Amino acid sequence: MEDIIINTSLQADQRSSSESSPVIEIWGKQPLSGHISVSGAKNSALVVMAGSILCSQDCRIRNIPDLVDIGRMADVLTALGVKVSRHGDMLDVDASSISHSRAPYEIVSKLRASFFVIGPLLARLGVARVPLPGGCAIGARPVALHIRGLQALGAEVHMDHGIVHAYVPGTRNRLKGGKIYLDYPSVGATETLMMAATLAEGETIIENAAQEPEVLDLANFCRAMGARIRGAGTNTITIAGVPHLHSTDYGIIPDRIEAGTFMLAGAITKSPISLSPILPEHLTPVIAKLAEAGTRVEMEGHNRARIIPGERLLPIEIETRPHPGFPTDMQAQFMALTTLADGDSVITETVFENRLQHVAEFNRMGANIRLTGNSAVIRGVPYLSGAPVTGTDLRAAAALLVAGLAAEGKTTLHGLQHLDRGYENIEAKLAAVGAKLRRIPDPALASTDMANPAVIV
Repeated sequence: MEDIIINTSLQADQRSSSESSPVIEIWGKQPLSGHISVSGAKNSALVVMAGSILCSQDCRIRNIPDLVDIGRMADVLTALGVKVSRHGDMLDVDASSISHSRAPYEIVSKLRASFFVIGPLLARLGVARVPLPGGCAIGARPVALHIRGLQALGAEVHMDHGIVHAYVPGTRNRLKGGKIYLDYPSVGATETLMMAATLAEGETIIENAAQEPEVLDLANFCRAMGARIRGAGTNTITIAGVPHLHSTDYGIIPDRIEAGTFMLAGAITKSPISLSPILPEHLTPVIAKLAEAGTRVEMEGHNRARIIPGERLLPIEIETRPHPGFPTDMQAQFMALTTLADGDSVITETVFENRLQHVAEFNRMGANIRLTGNSAVIRGVPYLSGAPVTGTDLRAAAALLVAGLAAEGKTTLHGLQHLDRGYENIEAKLAAVGAKLRRIPDPALASTDMANPAVIV
């Protein structure tokens, strides 16, 4: 079954390869209605896959989305000697015979999350060699916090020609618990160090830890394998190391960013769509800002939400912050919404320094946005006009797709290599609730027929 995941990765890469330069055409101003299913959380799935290295037995991970990034992480695990097979939305992972401590540069350079393997590799083998990571160009995102934390656990760490080489000195091959204070509540550093500490000797305390739901999901996965972790989801996490972990069967949480993106699709098109499954406590700031903008989110049961649009969109102010603040991954989508608000909105990005590159693309569609430092001042306009636009990163691509749903005429979205990293079957999901859009392999084949475009997924 190992070929399944490899083929899935290749197929996903082909969807966004530079050879075909695919685009999505969106015909806007279509009312949406119906229900959208939310996939498993990409950011949880990636780090849980890395965390499976900690276990010397096989694990089953459920609710895994079919994404380019998932395929790449599976390729990283396979290169390390982990057996990976996919069955629908389930992954079976067997790291019992892990045989390599060096992750391949050609994959790690395309996927920042692959750097997470440094923690579990070091915990299992006492040595790890991982290239500096790649991913979306939205900011520096240095690995210094990871390195200092591993050093606090007794590892020797140095960089050589772009490779981070970490090892446990001496013959014991086991990290030692320690006290770690993070200068910034980095999600990646928190997850890396929590995984490394699960098999360390003694107790580890991580202070100023990230509190994102994905951190708690990873902790729950590790606990399901026998790890002793408490405080995950707060700013102080305590890990009591254990000698080994055991097999488990674990389901990933729903993707809060995908859910938020679909909520914005309903709000911007003034469409009362529903979606599930969601965990509303993971979406508190998104739901609150939607309410300020004039759109209510009503829960139907414990994990199903309905979008109730208002008569008009109201201006809002947003400042991105680490969880439980407003998520940076929803900033671009809310900017799409505010372009049509009745008044001036202000969005300030404090997490990533390069995450306002989509402003120029929104202005191409007729938006009125002015940048001042790390803030965008958005003066709402009566309508957006379809135009050729390019997603500069994963969330920017999703935001431009959302804007295209509300624009007059046809929007042609380029940069799908970003979109395909984080949204499973997004065209099919939107088409099922009434959106008119299609993926075509080459912009030269773009059609001007707006009557009833086929959906190509």
